[in-house]
Amino acid sequence: MVNKITVVGAGNVGATTAQRIAEKELARTVVMVDVMEGIPQGKALDQWQSAPIEGFDSHLVGIARKPGMSRDDLLNTNAGIVKQVSEQIRTTSPNAILIVVSNPLDVMAYVAMKVTGFPRARVIGMAGVLDTARYRAFIAEALDVSVRDIQAMVLGGHGDTMVPLISYTSVSGIPITQLMPQAKLNAIVERTRGGGAEIVKHLKTGSAYYAPSAAAVQMCESIVFDQKRILPCAAWLEGEYGMSGLFLGVPCKLGRNGLEKIIEVELTREERDALAKSADAVREPMGAVKL
Repeated sequence: MVNKITVVGAGNVGATTAQRIAEKELARTVVMVDVMEGIPQGKALDQWQSAPIEGFDSHLVGIARKPGMSRDDLLNTNAGIVKQVSEQIRTTSPNAILIVVSNPLDVMAYVAMKVTGFPRARVIGMAGVLDTARYRAFIAEALDVSVRDIQAMVLGGHGDTMVPLISYTSVSGIPITQLMPQAKLNAIVERTRGGGAEIVKHLKTGSAYYAPSAAAVQMCESIVFDQKRILPCAAWLEGEYGMSGLFLGVPCKLGRNGLEKIIEVELTREERDALAKSADAVREPMGAVKL
């Protein structure tokens, strides 16, 4: 385990992420930071008191956001919040590896990297693991098979233009196209793209947090234990897939140093075109961000 992992935000996603990190004992101390005084402290104390039952020794601590980051910041755009958090990280944790979860994901990862000045290896966005999990879950449900036997990967931006790679989707090595008609597969792809919105529609208020927190922790686990997992993550491209100067979901090797390698795979013409379209959808809001 590492000495400390800090989770910024003690809402549903943040608190669930902190609990999962503690239960897996990825760090000796798990710190939750939030703008709301009392919320991170109370939740961390509650979580720590579950340790004797769940059998983990990671200590959970909650702290309010430091001076200079007032509650008025909540009225700003996510970019403004991520910028201020990143400034604090740059000062207090200059060697940290950042896993960015805030939406719009690809743009927020860009803000975090620009403000911290960290190299691309230490700023990674969580989106592809979540989108892939939804895709795999829907396929497993449709075929009535175990989710563990579904191999798949979703690339591109985190949104309506994400790109599930049908050519690399299989069930225990059997190509998905041999097991499911194209029309049904297309419907699953569309459901995956709207996976988050489907949950919001059910909840009425609030959004997904169980699967997003699990996705962030899987990335964290690969880094802490130097597992070298190949996971779809938002990474800063420097020529890979013929693109540069943006964060986009691509296959990434995650280890103790963070992003250790971007894996370039051969795509069909349709997949290449879809990835380029997804990149355009990411660049547009990037251009509107003022840092």
